[in-house]
Amino acid sequence: MLDLGRTFLQSVERSPHAPAIVDGDLLLTYEQWLARIRGVAAGLLDLGLQPGDRVLAILQNRWEMATLHWACQFAGLVIVPLNWRAKPDELDYCVRDAGVKALVFEPVSADAVLDSPAAQEIPCIALDGAPGGSLSFDTLLRATPRRDSTQAEAGDISLMLYTSGTTGKPKGVPRRHRQERAAALAHVAQNLYRRGERTLGVMPLYHTMGVRSLLAMALVDGLFVCVRRWSASQALQAIAGHRVSCLYLVPTLYHDLLAEPGFDSNDVRTVTKLGFAGAAMNDGLLTRLEHAFRPELFVNHYGSSEVYTFSVDQHAARKPGSAGRAGLNTRLRVARLDAASPDELAAPGEEGQIIADLRGDEAFEGYWNRDDANAKSLRDGWYFTGDIGYLDADGDLFVTGRVDDMIISGGENISPADIESVLSLHPAVDEVAVAGVPDARWGQKVVAFVKPRGCVDAGALDDYCRGSDLVNFKRPRDYVFVADIPKSPVGKILRRKLSAGEYSALSSLPHSDPIKE
Repeated sequence: MLDLGRTFLQSVERSPHAPAIVDGDLLLTYEQWLARIRGVAAGLLDLGLQPGDRVLAILQNRWEMATLHWACQFAGLVIVPLNWRAKPDELDYCVRDAGVKALVFEPVSADAVLDSPAAQEIPCIALDGAPGGSLSFDTLLRATPRRDSTQAEAGDISLMLYTSGTTGKPKGVPRRHRQERAAALAHVAQNLYRRGERTLGVMPLYHTMGVRSLLAMALVDGLFVCVRRWSASQALQAIAGHRVSCLYLVPTLYHDLLAEPGFDSNDVRTVTKLGFAGAAMNDGLLTRLEHAFRPELFVNHYGSSEVYTFSVDQHAARKPGSAGRAGLNTRLRVARLDAASPDELAAPGEEGQIIADLRGDEAFEGYWNRDDANAKSLRDGWYFTGDIGYLDADGDLFVTGRVDDMIISGGENISPADIESVLSLHPAVDEVAVAGVPDARWGQKVVAFVKPRGCVDAGALDDYCRGSDLVNFKRPRDYVFVADIPKSPVGKILRRKLSAGEYSALSSLPHSDPIKE
């Protein structure tokens, strides 16, 4: 299999003058971009870095970040992308844990770099004159490219992603060139991408979704439109201005697009393919997107940093909530919740833990320096995801939550997804998240946190649930109206914050007493 550097050369050789990347007023063709990538690759090696060394990037989605990612692939270096909002202690931990040999940053992340003792011990390459840099990114760009500009092989490590670390220290997920290329090829195939597709590069390049978009566009000689910070209005302008043909976003960003006052006046007709991942999409949003875009293809991707694609449903709106079947490079199962072995399977319709075959072409091989995490998640050649779901009578997968999100109320196991799907269809509900809140009688009670878009009260929502097919023990016992649903930087609902009371309740809408039986 080709490594990623040679993969990029394929696109340059096929389509040297095709537009490759846009960032504001900057537009580079594949041939022009290659020249900058080769310069940065040479500049990194001129610093004394050796193939296999780790380079940490704490940057927004800008052309320099995308260039650095590709330069590391050419130079045989391992890129370690980190959230540009990372705090000094997070940065310090990752620099030391990964054994980082150089760091690239910009003004927005300068404070974290300056306050990280570990970062101060290595070369810090600054963009835009950020304070604390030992040299500038422009210095790398001016380096003389090397004759043999591809230093990596398919079996070498390409990048190391860090998981979000919501329940402890983040875990490093090292991934090889061949795993990255296989995942990108599958992404192209599963989204039916054609040559010359154009996508909005908004999902962060420290996240699997952002990396997917970046690599997939190169495979089809496509255009990557950089979006440094999310703005629904600017995103709509970029879609129209660059004739974007495919979107791959988390549900939250789709919600923002539809809610933007200028949505109807912007031309989104060029978008023919919608894809989403990172979180479940409720039934209401699915319906609204189907009506607004009328896409040729509407794909639900379900995966993780460890195994990029577990499953895919290419007809997301046809069976709302379905994550479909196993992806091209994957096998999956639903094991019983108490399973000690991957062979102890849940029955059809029974919730269990979703597991994936580690022999798949996209699968990682284990966490970086974390034997404890490997022992918990890797069993007999299978990856235990920590996600809960079930297979329906047709064999389609439904993801219903996380093991850690399971609500245990009155001895019943309750997943939030079913409740959220019902409430999302109420016309006065903008967003909804369900979480378990400690309760003296029930252990936990089911509480729905609702961001409204109309006049509604708890009684009306309870009546709505009673009139649905939601079983009674899953019905929320309380409704809290909130200004916003707390989410991670990539749009995942942070239920632990809701359970802990970390939210802003709306004072102008009723917050009722618990619903009576």
